[in-house]
Amino acid sequence: MALRSIDPATGATLERLEALGDQALEERLGAADAAAADWGAMPIDARTDLLTRVAEQLRSRAPELARLITREMGKLIREAEAEVEKCALVCDYYAEHAATFLADETIASDAARSAALYQPLGPVLAVMPWNFPFWQVFRCAAPALAAGNPLLLKHASNVPRCALTIEQLWRDAGAPSGVFQTLLIDAARTESLIGDPRIRAVSLTGSEAAGRRIAGAAGAHLKKAVLELGGSDAFVVLADADLDEAAATAVRSRFMNAGQSCIAAKRFIVAEAVAEDFTERVVAAAKSLTPGNPLDSATTLAPLARADLRETVHGQVQRSLGQGARCLIGGTPLERPGWYYAPTVLDRVSPGMAAYDDEVFGPAAAIIRVADEAEALRHANASRYGLGGAVWTRDRDRGEAFARRMACGSAFVNGLVKSDPRLPFGGIKDSGYGRELGRPGIREFVNLKTLWVG
Repeated sequence: MALRSIDPATGATLERLEALGDQALEERLGAADAAAADWGAMPIDARTDLLTRVAEQLRSRAPELARLITREMGKLIREAEAEVEKCALVCDYYAEHAATFLADETIASDAARSAALYQPLGPVLAVMPWNFPFWQVFRCAAPALAAGNPLLLKHASNVPRCALTIEQLWRDAGAPSGVFQTLLIDAARTESLIGDPRIRAVSLTGSEAAGRRIAGAAGAHLKKAVLELGGSDAFVVLADADLDEAAATAVRSRFMNAGQSCIAAKRFIVAEAVAEDFTERVVAAAKSLTPGNPLDSATTLAPLARADLRETVHGQVQRSLGQGARCLIGGTPLERPGWYYAPTVLDRVSPGMAAYDDEVFGPAAAIIRVADEAEALRHANASRYGLGGAVWTRDRDRGEAFARRMACGSAFVNGLVKSDPRLPFGGIKDSGYGRELGRPGIREFVNLKTLWVG
């Protein structure tokens, strides 16, 4: 089977790469298993030194890597450049803090000495998506490798060159054989791979459907899994919000990466008292977005990553219109080469509509009008997803109180929902379970062992 790398801005095939055969896959699994004992026993300073060298590789090769990201999955070049730098930052963060996060913790008991130890599990399978093809790999890999676990990357099939380049970065930085490897295999082989006894844990960032399959496979083999799945994040605008700032952030959040982000603002829940003013600002900003070559710094709207993704978004928009939503701008694919979709704003969205109930993974915003703060909270939490959310108000105490009641993994007050190496990241409900990043992220894939000495 061949994997194809396709330029989303033109639809042209960039290259074809052969998937791994059974023998090659077996060799890579064997290499990871063989590396596990030595890598896990290595002094943590040696493991974190590798992260520092990888960060140096990322920064020294940033223009080349950013261009690869843009060519293979279509995001704007400046967004790709920021993604590469964020990967370097997460390596820096765990290089600095891993030793502290994994240090033995002495605990008083009836023993002469008792403690909690954080020890590696062994090879971790990382099943990663295409929308942030470097960042979502590195936010898993940096803590997993710092903790002493080899990592096997099963990347999305439409970004094979990114996957191979990431593997080469670790090799060029001096990673020992078997410590970081890419597996070019199709999704159908992933679930059976989880059953291999050499795989000790699984990390998935992907769709809700993929999460159910991976969780089922991991559960059947009693293996630890961390799932970061889809989201339909609420962006709540209360009547006392700074509308200029809120609208500018709303447009940035919704249309960045052509709307292809799990933590993008997707449901704009707006107090009726300011709904018209907020909506006018959002529509005006959306109208100013310029589609074009994502390698051109003047372009402000990127294509979607694949043709089928554009079809899915268009279907959701059209169903919502048929269910009573109003289209204020956009609502159609753009007639040009590549997989572009017009920036879209839907008003009068309500429960039961596709734009309300489902995750819309593209450049389409849904505005939901509410009478007051209590109704805003009900709508914010009336989703099967629970990844992130934001609330906008000039009263920060009011905002924090609202954020604490939001049913999600990350709640932001007057800010753009984002992942940060310093803070735990993950969701609840159908957005998954477990956490990446921060102190909790490095402790997900360890054996928390109790030591008791009489």
